[in-house]
Amino acid sequence: MSFSVSVIIPVFNTERFVEKAITSVLQQPEVVEVVIVNDGSTDNSLKIIKSLQIKDSRVKVYHHLNKKNKGRSASRNLGIKNASSNYIAFLDSDDFYLENRFENDKIIFCKDDSVDGVYNAIGAHFYRASKEFERTALKLTTISEKVAPENLFEELLYYKKGHFSIDGLTLKKSIFDKVGFFNELLLVDEDTHMFLKMALKTKLIGGVLDKPVAMRGVHEANVFNNANLYKKAKVYELLVTWSCKNKMPLKKIDALLNKYWMFILQEGKGLYKYISCWGNIFFKNKRILFSILSVKYFPIIMLRKRIFPFFYKNR
Repeated sequence: MSFSVSVIIPVFNTERFVEKAITSVLQQPEVVEVVIVNDGSTDNSLKIIKSLQIKDSRVKVYHHLNKKNKGRSASRNLGIKNASSNYIAFLDSDDFYLENRFENDKIIFCKDDSVDGVYNAIGAHFYRASKEFERTALKLTTISEKVAPENLFEELLYYKKGHFSIDGLTLKKSIFDKVGFFNELLLVDEDTHMFLKMALKTKLIGGVLDKPVAMRGVHEANVFNNANLYKKAKVYELLVTWSCKNKMPLKKIDALLNKYWMFILQEGKGLYKYISCWGNIFFKNKRILFSILSVKYFPIIMLRKRIFPFFYKNR
């Protein structure tokens, strides 16, 4: 399979950054098209994109029906469906690639046809004043060492050796036949949801982990500044349902349930709410309803274990 890449960029009101993002993609020799999904922008983003399209026919622009704003998941999905290459990469419209972004990926894919995806490190470029702890924390987003594909799920689930970003990920387009598309119920954390699905069912390996292949743009309007958008428990509820449908091992589902309940209990909504959450997730997934997991995660059992941990530990 020849190596050529379609890069998908969802765009929503990023007129300050979008030209730099697209230009950084067009500079990569492996890129045959830049699939722009204009997600209902109301600023000058579309005007800038069209001016770049005139200069380079690799720039292609798509819109949702009636040019609505539908969010990152729906926009990436539309981009995937319209991409023509066998390999897919993503870039947020306020980020940018560095030189030779795909050079090492090409080598890996050409050497091992069983690889479904390669993840790489990314860095951060500050468009606003920054503090030293921010620069240190965002200097390199990466998995700190090589991880065997069969161990990646646990590493990502518990952040044992770090994590990777969608900007540093290159995938065979066929991977979406195995795991499905981005979940459009998630406004944010859709990438975490996708990465865990991929780690459960496909072969992802590390590429360039010690230096960035792309840069995240850090500015006042970053979505990760809005903590209210993040619904961590929902991410893991959806992953449990997906894992049951895809017949993932109960051990993996157990790990996802553990994370789900961790976030539910952090919300502190009381026993009635916990039982309601238990019923919602177990009655919806008959595979685990009739397993030991339904007992293990029943709220009364869990709360007793948390209140009397030493008693249960020593039994």
